[in-house]
Amino acid sequence: MSESYEVIVIGGGAAGMMAAGRAAERGKRVLLLERNKRLGEKLRISGGGRCNIINAEPEERKLLARYGKAEQFLYSAFSQFGVADTFRFFEAHGLPLKVEATNRAFPATERATDVVNTLRAYLKEGRVVVRTGAAVTAIESGVGESGLIRGVATKEGTYTADSYILATGGLSHPETGSTGDGFTWLRTLGHAVEKPTPTIVPLKVRETWVREVAGVTIPEAKVTFFVQGKKKFSRTGPVLFTHFGVSGPTILNAAGQVADLLHEGTVEARIDLYPDMDLGILDRHLTDVFDQHKNKLLRNVLKDLVPSGLVEMLMSFVPGIDADKKVHSVLREERRQLAELLKGLTLTVDGLMGFERAVVADGGLTLADIDMRTMRSKKYGNLFVTGDLLHITRPSGGYSLQLCWTTGFVAGENA
Repeated sequence: MSESYEVIVIGGGAAGMMAAGRAAERGKRVLLLERNKRLGEKLRISGGGRCNIINAEPEERKLLARYGKAEQFLYSAFSQFGVADTFRFFEAHGLPLKVEATNRAFPATERATDVVNTLRAYLKEGRVVVRTGAAVTAIESGVGESGLIRGVATKEGTYTADSYILATGGLSHPETGSTGDGFTWLRTLGHAVEKPTPTIVPLKVRETWVREVAGVTIPEAKVTFFVQGKKKFSRTGPVLFTHFGVSGPTILNAAGQVADLLHEGTVEARIDLYPDMDLGILDRHLTDVFDQHKNKLLRNVLKDLVPSGLVEMLMSFVPGIDADKKVHSVLREERRQLAELLKGLTLTVDGLMGFERAVVADGGLTLADIDMRTMRSKKYGNLFVTGDLLHITRPSGGYSLQLCWTTGFVAGENA
């Protein structure tokens, strides 16, 4: 079997669907090949199922600075399709967005599946031919520099096109189909590819009590990292406890630095649940709260001071304290110990989780090998590369998906 199209997109994730939809909008005959049985598998689980669709930072220079060394390469692409364009795109296609803390934007419905469905409708509108369960086994190319891609091979046969857009994603969450095939193909085609490493990733900790509080989120905490007792750096923001350790934006964005610290010695993370109060002020705050609720059970009062899922764990760390006694019976020393816990809940970091838990893995095609104005390969005139296949480091918080929307659109515009 052999079928010919004007544009073939390999990969049905965020970048791939955007690229295919845009190319079809331009009137191109487009084929989208996806190895999974349905489109957008990674999108469906992003943001805990809510999908942090973009970071709504209004200042472009400030936004692009978050992409590190890639900043200088991104201005052209973002001038064609930036944050405001992404907002307009989704809202024009019936999916309103809302902006939360640190400029993180989500679909107003808070359902990642609605993002996938919006993109599927975009593909249908453009009459994109979608083949799911169609794993590409090889990319066939011409010979020599500045050659052309000749076709893509699948178990069902070969497909050919005038242009090809590679959007297979990186190595994070391999269970969603991101197995690194795109990196292999790019290397085979003679491109320079940096080895991927999981950088935006949760931390594993030694303490087993975190399993008992898995799923609990501290909305605003300060996390300070120490090596052999010496302070190294701090981050402030949401922290999520998991059955293996800690996650959430604050932890994810610190993981790269923590990885370096692990080579220096034992790493501790101290979580401050009240970063805006020093120990003395917090102790006085607890005193005031306890005075106002003298006849209530300690357990019930603490639920107003910390997430309820943490109460039993905190009580277990204060010797002899009874969560079911009245607040007026709490000793000064017990109250002081509680204050110290709230200012410094300590965990021992054993390491970083791997690709299976990574939100983002860096590595990928070296940007010197691509024309970022069009996303076109400098080695193959009809090959375009997008999204997580590019060697661009970025924090969590919507930056990765924005990269997919931008590079996908630009590739679809130019293929």
